Amino acid sequence: MPRITLKGHIVVPDHDLQAVMAELPAHITLTRQEEGCLLFEVHQDPDTPNFFSVHEEFTDRAAFDTHQQRIQTSDWGRVASSAERHYEITETE
Repeated sequence: MPRITLKGHIVVPDHDLQAVMAELPAHITLTRQEEGCLLFEVHQDPDTPNFFSVHEEFTDRAAFDTHQQRIQTSDWGRVASSAERHYEITETE
């Protein structure tokens, strides 16, 4: 099965930045515990606090889709709902 990789960044509006920063550690921990998660990294840019680079890898499409479904109803999904997302998703063998 193809591995799913997501790379890109999000831009968080000023009015949501504090809530996103508060929820991010839990989001990272929960995602890394998901079955099929191989890598999950989110890093805030030190010079542009609203910019976060994102790199995710999942064993297959099912694991990636399960992750996407979980975040829709999570605290992270709520606080980061207005973030601009700029991602590239690829599948590799």
